[in-house]
Amino acid sequence: MKNIIKINENDNVVIALENINKGDNLEIGNISINVTEDIPSGHKIAINPIDQNQNIIKYGFPIGHATSAIHIGQHVHTHNVKTNLGELNEYQYLPTPMQVDSEFLDRDIEIYRRDNGDVGIRNDLWIIPTVGCVNGIAQQICKKFIAQLAKQGEDFESVYVLTHPYGCSQLGQDHKNTRTILQDMVKHPNAGGVLVIGLGCENNQLNAFRETLGNYNRDRVSFMTLQDEADEINTGLNHLNELYQQMKADRRVTGKLSELKFGLECGGSDGLSGITANPLLGQFSDYVISHGGTSVLTEVPEMFGAEKILMSHCIDKVTFDKTVDMVNDFKRYFMQYNQPIYENPSPGNKAGGITTLEDKSLGCTQKAGNSQVVDVLAYGERLTKVGLNLLSAPGNDAVATSALIAAGCHMVLFSTGRGTPYGGFVPTVKLATNTPLALKKPTWIDFNAGQLVNGVSMHELLRQFIDLIVDIANGKQSCNEKNEFKELAIFKNGVTE
Repeated sequence: MKNIIKINENDNVVIALENINKGDNLEIGNISINVTEDIPSGHKIAINPIDQNQNIIKYGFPIGHATSAIHIGQHVHTHNVKTNLGELNEYQYLPTPMQVDSEFLDRDIEIYRRDNGDVGIRNDLWIIPTVGCVNGIAQQICKKFIAQLAKQGEDFESVYVLTHPYGCSQLGQDHKNTRTILQDMVKHPNAGGVLVIGLGCENNQLNAFRETLGNYNRDRVSFMTLQDEADEINTGLNHLNELYQQMKADRRVTGKLSELKFGLECGGSDGLSGITANPLLGQFSDYVISHGGTSVLTEVPEMFGAEKILMSHCIDKVTFDKTVDMVNDFKRYFMQYNQPIYENPSPGNKAGGITTLEDKSLGCTQKAGNSQVVDVLAYGERLTKVGLNLLSAPGNDAVATSALIAAGCHMVLFSTGRGTPYGGFVPTVKLATNTPLALKKPTWIDFNAGQLVNGVSMHELLRQFIDLIVDIANGKQSCNEKNEFKELAIFKNGVTE
C-alpha cells in the first residue's frame, strides 16, 4: 500500500494514507522528502516550501493560505493555515460542458410500482404524527400491531413511527417546514401505507394537513385525531389493519436501477473522504445519470468554497441563478443569527485531517461527479427532473437525510470517515472512507471505500458498489435497517420568508 497520495499534479501538499512518523522519508516521483513531525492518517504534508500568505493547493484548488512559512516535510493543518473565504460573493455563469458515460450497464432490480407511476424499493407501513404530543400513543399502536402480525404469522416488511418533537406552537416558516416535510413523507413511494395521527389542538391541524396534501391514494393513507376517539388504540389498530389489507397483495416487479433516486451525503468526514468514498459516489452518480437516473446533492454550507465548480456545471443560466440564490441565502441565514459562516469544519473533521471549509467542500462536492446540474430544489420541494439536482438543506446529518427522503430519494448514500450509526427512514447506506473504520464498525458500515488506497481500482470498486446497491434495492437490509435506526429531523427556523 502507498503511504501518501498526491491528488492533483498542481498540489503543494500530499495526504498521509497511514500514520507517518517524524524522520520517515517519502518518495514522490524522483524526490525524497524527510518528514519533520508526526503526521496522522488523512492529514497533509508540505512537499514544496510555502511562504506566509501563499495558498495551500489540494485537489488542484486553494483550500486556504499559510499563516506562517511552511517547510517541506511539515504538517499542514489548522495551526498554520486559514481559510480564504469571505462573506457574500458575486458569481459569473461560466459553464463547462459536461458529458458523462459509463461502461457499466443499467441493472435490473425488483421494485414496487405504485398506482401513480412512482416506484418504491420498500413496502413499509408508516405512522406519521402531525405533532410530537402523540409520539407515545403512536408507538403503542405500532407495537401492538406488530405483535398482532406476529401472532397471525404474517410476513411483513416494516412498521415504523416517524417520531419528531414539532407540530405545536410553531409559526411562519417553522410551521410550514414541519407540515411540508411530513406531507412529503406521506407520499413517499417506499411507504405502501400511511396512518397520519393528530392530537386535535395543535397548530398542525389534521384537516388543514389533509386539505393541503395534494393528490394521494385514499386507499393507502388514513387519518385519525386522538381527541376525537374514545379508544384511540383500537381505532389506530383498525386503521392499520385496513391499510395492511391493501398492502399485503403488493408484489415486486422487474424495473431498472436508473428508475431510483439517490441522495448523496457525508458525515463525520476525514482527510480521505475526498479521496476514496466521495469520488466513488461521484462515479456512481454519473453512472446512474448516464442511464437516465437521478441523484441529489445537499448540505449547502459544505458547498461553500467549492460552489463555483457546481455553478460551472449548471445546465443553463436559470439553474445557475437558482444555485447562486441557494448559496447566498444560506450565507444570509448564518449572518442573520450572527453566526460565523466559515466556522466549519467540525472538531471531528479537523481531527480527521480537514483543515478549512474549502478543504471540506472540495472533498464533499466530489459526490456530484461530473454531471450537469439540472435543477435546484428548495427545502421540502420534491424532485421533478431526472439528473443531478441540488437541494437546499443544512450540513446537519439528520436534517439533510430527512430532506433528501422528503425530496423523494429511495436511498441515501452516506460517506463517513469517522463513523456514525445514524439512519433515515429509507436505506441509508454507509461508505467508510478508510479500512480501519470499516473493520472497527461492521454494524455501522455497509461498504469499504477505503479499499481504493489498498490497491483496488476505482473500476472494480464501482462494480462492487453497484452490486451492493442492487442487492439493497431488491430488499437486502442496510445496516441502519438492521439496527432499526430510522430517524426523522426537521429544519427548525431554517428558511426565511
